[in-house]
Amino acid sequence: MINSIEKYLAELKRELAGSDRATVQDALADAEEYLRTALDNAMQDSPTSEAEALAAIIEKYGTPGEIAAAYKSVESSSPLAFARPARNEVKSAASAPVATPTVPDTRPFYVRFFSVFAEPRAWGALIYLLFTLGTGIAYFTWAVTGLSVSAGLLVLIVGLPILALFLFSARGIALLEGRIIEALVGIRMPRRPLFTRKDVGWWQKFKNVFTERHTWSAVLYMILQMPLGIIYFTVFITLISFAGYLIMKPITELVLDMPTFIIGDYAYYTPVWLMPLVVIAGILLLFAIMHLAKYTARLHGLMAKYMLVRE
Repeated sequence: MINSIEKYLAELKRELAGSDRATVQDALADAEEYLRTALDNAMQDSPTSEAEALAAIIEKYGTPGEIAAAYKSVESSSPLAFARPARNEVKSAASAPVATPTVPDTRPFYVRFFSVFAEPRAWGALIYLLFTLGTGIAYFTWAVTGLSVSAGLLVLIVGLPILALFLFSARGIALLEGRIIEALVGIRMPRRPLFTRKDVGWWQKFKNVFTERHTWSAVLYMILQMPLGIIYFTVFITLISFAGYLIMKPITELVLDMPTFIIGDYAYYTPVWLMPLVVIAGILLLFAIMHLAKYTARLHGLMAKYMLVRE
């Protein structure tokens, strides 16, 4: 018999073994919030024992096995980047059939290569990689400012509250970054904030957030985002510009009379017979850039999943 919320959460985690880490985090946060809120209300309304009240709540909410099955069913049939289902949707999904697994793409290589421009995920990946320069600067500035100000004020009584606010903000940024990654890259990330108990004091909340690996890995991710963003932006802007230069070569040389390069008094022009091959090379490079963006963004998303999702 489950006689405590901690035991329920531990059992739910065991039932969700093998599921996505982000799914497990959301399920545990949902369950803890519901159980603790319902238990507090039940204890205020009637003088019954905590074990009896919890048993009634679990009967209404669902056993760990039922909730785990519901989450697995919803996850298998819900598209990424949409808001998390409501609790009634999770419970009703317990009896719903599991969706058919995604069929591997068996199209020929050339079809997959040339159809990349029709893939929304490839465009989302490219947009994400280009915008990491801006988000990286913002994250890096906030992380460095928060750490330096907090460290400088730790000798004063206001230092701890400022550090606590900064660490909680890092968790909020981690949640926001996860939603962006899921929407643009297509990797499942947490869809709700971690549950914070209201019946504990601010000092206990501070100790909890201070001692969790998830908090500091989120701060480290914020610092790393800027150099990674600079690399992504520089590489892809350079590649896109070079591809555009190759495609526009007939216009720049034959129409605008701009040579490929000039050495002293010698100006080199691409031979006319080579122009079609240069243009084709530029077009093929554009397709290759989209594939590179897709796989680079996925690798970045997997790194973000490791650093921003609590174990």
